[in-house]
Amino acid sequence: MTEAPELRTARLLMRAARYDDYERWTEIFGLPEIGAGLGKPDGLTPHEAWLDLSVLTGHWALRGFGHWVLEELDGGAVVGRTGLYFPPDWPGLEVGWTVAREHWGKGYAPEAARRACEWAHEELGAEHILSLIHPGNENSIRVAEKLGERLEDHHQARGFDLLVYGTDLPLAA
Repeated sequence: MTEAPELRTARLLMRAARYDDYERWTEIFGLPEIGAGLGKPDGLTPHEAWLDLSVLTGHWALRGFGHWVLEELDGGAVVGRTGLYFPPDWPGLEVGWTVAREHWGKGYAPEAARRACEWAHEELGAEHILSLIHPGNENSIRVAEKLGERLEDHHQARGFDLLVYGTDLPLAA
């Protein structure tokens, strides 16, 4: 089984998920403002949060890449997730992110996503990266644009019409 390597940014530790992250996961993903960006306007139920954590963790075993848990270097608080995702029904390799509501506006999402993109380019040889975004998720659209991504297409998956943002790798500095 491939486990997520530890990566660091200026302010974050990007690490593998652990069982004891579940409680925090339910707090983060249970909020309507988080769920809305994932197409779940009422937030995720505890069971759905468990499935999310499990799928993103299992992605490492199946694909050799996946999502990292984001932990603040200063204090160790779990503040969200970011990483790579490419299931069979996706149009390409995606970088995605979710940051806890109380940490919005700190720049954690683009900081961690940029590091995930660097890793994808260096370790996987990825040449292009996508972000599939729910049309109403203005915060994620701004993060995608900060990464240099631009609207490329639309994609239908799992009952959702998603915006497909993308850019070539490596990202511009």
